Amino acid sequence: MPVPQLSLRAARLLHLRAQGLLRQPSRRAQSDDILAAIKRMSLLQIDTINVVARSPYLVLFSRLGAYPPVWLDEALSSGQLMEYWAHEACFLPRSDFALVRHRMLSPENMGWKYRPEWMHEHREEIAELIAHIERSGPVRSADFSHPAKGASGWWEWKPHKRHLEGLFTAGQVMVTGRHNFQRIYDLTTRVMPHWDDERDLLTQEAAEAQMLRNSARSLGIFRPQWLADYYRLRRVNLPALMAAWQDEGRVAAVNVDSLGPMWVHRDQFAALEAAQAGRLVATRSAVLSPFDPVVWDRTRAEQLFDFRYRLECYTPAPKRQFGYFVLPLLRRGALVGRMDCKMHRRSGVLEIIALYLEEGVRVSAALERDLIQAISDFARWQGATRITLNRRPPALFCAAPGGWEIDAS
Repeated sequence: MPVPQLSLRAARLLHLRAQGLLRQPSRRAQSDDILAAIKRMSLLQIDTINVVARSPYLVLFSRLGAYPPVWLDEALSSGQLMEYWAHEACFLPRSDFALVRHRMLSPENMGWKYRPEWMHEHREEIAELIAHIERSGPVRSADFSHPAKGASGWWEWKPHKRHLEGLFTAGQVMVTGRHNFQRIYDLTTRVMPHWDDERDLLTQEAAEAQMLRNSARSLGIFRPQWLADYYRLRRVNLPALMAAWQDEGRVAAVNVDSLGPMWVHRDQFAALEAAQAGRLVATRSAVLSPFDPVVWDRTRAEQLFDFRYRLECYTPAPKRQFGYFVLPLLRRGALVGRMDCKMHRRSGVLEIIALYLEEGVRVSAALERDLIQAISDFARWQGATRITLNRRPPALFCAAPGGWEIDAS
C-alpha cells in the first residue's frame, strides 16, 4: 500500500486537531472541559510568570475560549488533577498517578529537582514536618516563618519550602490545591488512601510505554524523535517502537513535504484522507502561551511550523530580540506572529509592547480581522476594556494604530 503524501500544512492541521486547536469552540466552555482538555494534551505545564494570565490558564483558554479560571483550581482541589514532574512541573489527570509513581520512588534520579544531601541533613526537621501535617492537615510554605537574610544579603528560601519541595518530588506529599497559586500540600497516604505500591505500582518500562502512547496521541502526527521530549524520557528504542505500533495499527506511516517520513496516530486516521485532499479546515485563531504543548519543544515548533521561538524572560533586557514574555499568535493553522504584552489589571488595559509578524506573512484584511478578534478575546477574558499598541508592523492595524476599546466580558 503506498504511503500517503501530505503537505506541510496538512501535517500542521492534524497536529492542531490532536491538540484541540483546529476549530473555534462550538459551544461555551463547561467545567468538565478542563479535565477533558488536559487529557487530550496529556499534560498541562505550570509556570508562575504573571505579566498576563498564568500559563496553565492561558493554555486552556486557547482551546476552550472564555472560562472562569477558578475551574482549573477546582479540578485540582476536587481530585480530578494532580501535580508532578512530567514534561516539567505539570498538571495531569489524577488517574495518571501510576505513570509517575516510579519517579517518586526514585527521587535521586530527578536531578536538580531533589537534593538527597538536603533531605538527609534536615531529616529530623522533615520528620517533624510530616508529623505536623499528619496532626494538623494540609500546609503551605507560607504557613512557616521566613528566616533572616543570608550571608549574601539575599533572602534565603524558607527551609520548610525546600523540605516540602523535596517531599513532593519523593512522593511523600501531594499538592491538593492552590491558594493565590501557592501550593497546598497533604500527605500522599491521605490523598491516595486506596493506592498500594506493592499491588498497584507500574514498572518504569510499563509506565514509560504508556507515556509514549500518550505522547503519540497528543501529538497526532510526529517524527519519532519528538516523542521522548513530551514526558522527558531517555533511551527510547524508536525503530522498534514504531515497528510494534505499526503492527498494532496504532500508527500509520506518511510522508510530509519538506519533513519526510512521519507517523500519524490512529485517532487522526478519520481526518487523514481529508487532510491529504486539502479538505481539513482550520478556523481557530488564538494567543498561545510560551509553554503550550504546540511550542514547548522549540525544535519541533521550528520543524513543523517554521517558527523559531526562544523564551527571553531570563535574558538580560538589552540582549532580547522580541521581549520579556512573548506569546505566539496562531491564525487558522499557522503561527503567524508573536507579541510581547502586559496586562495592567488595575486599569483594565492590555498593553501590547511589541507585535511582530513572521517573515513572509502578508498583511490582509482577513489577517487583521482574525488577529483583532483573537487579541480582543484574550484581553476581554482577563478583564481588559482597552488594548494599547506600541511597536507593530507598519502595515498592520493602521485604522487603530494606538489600540482599541473592547467591551468588558
